[in-house]
Amino acid sequence: MSVRTPDPDPEWTPEGSNIPPTPSQSSNPGWLSDVELAEIRRRLPLLYVEAVPVRVDGLGQVTEVGMLLRATPTGSITRTLVSGRVMYGETVRDALFRHLEKDLGPMAFPQLPASPIPFSVAEYFPLPGVTQFYDERQHAVSLAYVVPVTGTCEPRQDALEVTWMSPQEAASDELSAEFEGGRGSLLRAALASVGRLI
Repeated sequence: MSVRTPDPDPEWTPEGSNIPPTPSQSSNPGWLSDVELAEIRRRLPLLYVEAVPVRVDGLGQVTEVGMLLRATPTGSITRTLVSGRVMYGETVRDALFRHLEKDLGPMAFPQLPASPIPFSVAEYFPLPGVTQFYDERQHAVSLAYVVPVTGTCEPRQDALEVTWMSPQEAASDELSAEFEGGRGSLLRAALASVGRLI
């Protein structure tokens, strides 16, 4: 399974920048042609952010964990987390917010962490077995966060639904096996980081 790479906004430029989009940006919303992106993926690690959306009670304890249900290009159904690339000139915080809003909808109202320090750094390799995380296309480094959401989540883009489960259900072996690219273990690490892995 591969790490999703949704297309960024073709009109996006770094905040406060007067730089017009390049011809590559105008013709391809990923800023690079498919050939250029494939070449870069073969030569450089790419930076991603991933988020585990959660619901919390009045004391800040995680009560529910959200995960996305997605259809893969091969037709199988898998579970995954909110994820996507950090664009050139974009802060990690901005990338995290953009992907949360893109995957969960504009009414999710994510509460971004005060500190940009992730609970984990996951390295995805194109060769299975290097780490527990796998992406057949590339070497990707992902900063992973637990993010409380307070609003209504409506799946967007290629997500079929957002499923909410208790931390105990989310940590089960059966559910972990449904995640793509080894993200089941990343979800468990997220639960451990907030004291909800029993």
